Amino acid sequence: MPSTQELQDLVIQVRRDILRMVHKVNSGHPGGSLGCTEFFVALYNEIMELKDGFNMDGNGEDLFFLSNGHISPVFYSVLARRGYFPIDELNTFRLIDSRLQGHPTTHEGLPGVRIASGSLGQGMSVAIGAALAKKINGDNHLIYSLHGDGELQEGQNWEAIMYAAGNKVDNYIATIDLNGQQIDGSTDDVLPLGDVAEKFRVFGWDVLEIENGNDLEQVIAGLKEAKSRTGKGKPVCIVMTTMMGNGVDFMMHTHAWHGKAPSDEQLETALAQNPETLGDY
Repeated sequence: MPSTQELQDLVIQVRRDILRMVHKVNSGHPGGSLGCTEFFVALYNEIMELKDGFNMDGNGEDLFFLSNGHISPVFYSVLARRGYFPIDELNTFRLIDSRLQGHPTTHEGLPGVRIASGSLGQGMSVAIGAALAKKINGDNHLIYSLHGDGELQEGQNWEAIMYAAGNKVDNYIATIDLNGQQIDGSTDDVLPLGDVAEKFRVFGWDVLEIENGNDLEQVIAGLKEAKSRTGKGKPVCIVMTTMMGNGVDFMMHTHAWHGKAPSDEQLETALAQNPETLGDY
């Protein structure tokens, strides 16, 4: 397993990848991507049990589904640096005929991507289906998913949340990225979510919280704890508090960078705050 320092170096390099991808095409979603960098690095390099190579059926390994697909830059960077496809393919982000579209899709055949996730609110339903398929197939591996907090304003989530608990889908861990921001402002201003953790508990889930989702060690510990709670009759939810735009001072504490690319000068400033560690693509 990689050391803590190696994982920290990867976090910084992934931030650079995110910033450079979005800047090059003047399009994309850096804020949420930066806020979830530690989560993705931990999940793919410390937590999930993965096979070499990629097969869409996913038998005999853990699976991950990204529901809030607009944070594709962090997903693509971590997949590439985990070896799913060449790192230099990050140069093609959002270009015509690229496999790395703004929202992940499946018809391009990009290794690591199992569902299209442009429309919000659907990822949990897909993940539950995959978890049930694992049970039917006698596969003891786990299903993981990630969801934005603003995404929970979509009603389909709550049907899925109720279904998972009612059917004891206990091989499933859903993480909620609680950054308090969405495209039009703070979640409290757009449509308050209330106590997200308590809502999941009332719906019958086993819930734990990660107070600082931008602390790599906290994220790893939280994911390991969640994993230990599977198989006990309840789906598991992690409510993970993060900072949108984490690691770039002028992108933090605001929703403004939900879907906005940095200028040349802003990119230079942001990259200076995240010095190259593992080599740029």
